[in-house]
Amino acid sequence: MKAALVELISKISSGCMSDDEILKIADEAAQAYADPEAFLTANPDINYDDTFPIPLGEWVVVGSLPETVLFQADTYMDLFARIVASFGPGVDFNIKPKQLAKTEALTALNRIQVQMSSMNKENGGYVLMNFSQLLDDELQVVLVYGNDVPRVLELCAEVGIAAAPSLEALKVAIHV
Repeated sequence: MKAALVELISKISSGCMSDDEILKIADEAAQAYADPEAFLTANPDINYDDTFPIPLGEWVVVGSLPETVLFQADTYMDLFARIVASFGPGVDFNIKPKQLAKTEALTALNRIQVQMSSMNKENGGYVLMNFSQLLDDELQVVLVYGNDVPRVLELCAEVGIAAAPSLEALKVAIHV
């Protein structure tokens, strides 16, 4: 479990996290998956109970990812603004978040995906991927290198975390 979590977190962090950070999250999540009661006893500050829709280990992963890795928002405009901010001022984008304000969800997501696919070509561009169950926000995604999508989906299936490429999932959801 821990090895799969290390590989998964490494792939979804796309170089935004140190090896030490990745190992710490994977180790804590593996402990939480293996023995939730013992983990909660050892970590009384964890805000988790049986009413949460995801297992404790998954909660540890999701809650530990920095905002430069796990993007959460209620609108595609806000989601894209967070993605743009994570790249810093030195990276140019062809579209601006405010251009997504009055567009339909599918159009907005398609524009974001086209933009992200054009970046980091040597790794297959970036693919927005829905990650885990929605908790407090309408949208919850990670950026994955296009070349890594099949492996990330395998790893998510192995550890039991829901994941799907965002654009394809939205098309299925609205039957396009």
